[in-house]
Amino acid sequence: MTQPLARRLGLFDAVVIGVGSMVGAGVFASFAPASAAAGAGLLIGLGIAAVVAFCNATSSAQLAAQYPTSGGTYVYGRERLGEWPGFLAGWSFVIGKTASSVAMALVFAAYVAPAGYTELVAVLAITALTAVNYFGITRTATLTKILVAAVLTVLIVGVVLGLTGTSEPPITGLGSFTADGWYGILQAAGLLFFAFAGYARIATLGEEVIRPERTIPRAIVSALGIALLVYAVFALTLLSVLGPDLLASSSAPLVDLVAVSGHSWASPLMRIGAAMAALGALLALIAGIGRTSLAMARHGDLPSYLTAVHTRYSVPHRAEITLAAIVCILILLVDLRGAIGFSSFGVLLYYLVANVSAYTQNTENRRYPKVLQIVGSIGCVVLIGTLPVSSIAIGTVVVLIGILYRVGRIRRLFI
Repeated sequence: MTQPLARRLGLFDAVVIGVGSMVGAGVFASFAPASAAAGAGLLIGLGIAAVVAFCNATSSAQLAAQYPTSGGTYVYGRERLGEWPGFLAGWSFVIGKTASSVAMALVFAAYVAPAGYTELVAVLAITALTAVNYFGITRTATLTKILVAAVLTVLIVGVVLGLTGTSEPPITGLGSFTADGWYGILQAAGLLFFAFAGYARIATLGEEVIRPERTIPRAIVSALGIALLVYAVFALTLLSVLGPDLLASSSAPLVDLVAVSGHSWASPLMRIGAAMAALGALLALIAGIGRTSLAMARHGDLPSYLTAVHTRYSVPHRAEITLAAIVCILILLVDLRGAIGFSSFGVLLYYLVANVSAYTQNTENRRYPKVLQIVGSIGCVVLIGTLPVSSIAIGTVVVLIGILYRVGRIRRLFI
């Protein structure tokens, strides 16, 4: 029996970790590719992504109340559907969130690194945040609180400055929202789902939350609601000030927002805010992937080497160090938009298993109507199908690699 993790996180801690996981991803990484896919229709895509995310969040909350342990949907899938669906969920989460970690490290570096040093700065960020996680989950929660408070302050300043500028609103009517067609809108929704998936981190930390059967459901829904409000306000501001075309080509939307509105003096502040948001998301990602890897290793679906829990700091230190090494390698090989699409593929598969698992729960453990799980499942399948072809192809190959690895483990070909 491996050492359990300590319960140290309260409701506020869990909500902050969820918000920190989402805001960095949504505001600074996913709006530009979504605008490239759908133009102003990204607002409709944001609404679709929010509906799917809400259905998924209620499924995750309902399951987490019944199974308050590390691993999230990996555990739920095993308990409700069997070992293979559980493995699919866990593997999809690990690969999808590893891609998210790459994306967040690159976003951080894009805002702060000198020209030519992007990859180096991204690797240093991964190394530093892995060290923070290594020394305990309470330190992770404390740093996340600081980052979230600072980021929300910077976003408020950016929105106010953007809306008080002199730029002409480029959106003139409903027709412009559907000009790129519904396929583009659905693809934008799939890419924007990347921005909502952070609440999964709360469920994966289930073994470290105080009174998890009560705290986790409340934290998941609260964090999602806060993130959606932030996204809606910021998306409207970006489209109103920059317009779809400029937003689609922007590598630093917040900086461009204040520059176009005539407040270039605030650009350094926006860069700092974006960097802190990416760090907050990255910090929670490392913690969440480490816990899911720990759960999978406990059940023999990943090497037993990853089951180690630090005797003093109560963290899955080997899993987190291994993750950091893999992310550092991938930073040198992939670009930001490719990482976002691949991440969405993995995470949507993860939530598909979550919705199906929640659908099978009995009345005693049910908190939400079954129709939400049906809508969530259909939504996940549709959004996967509209992702960029390259993301679907690479995601399918990596999932198949995971399946082959598990077959080898079952047949004792691997340790």
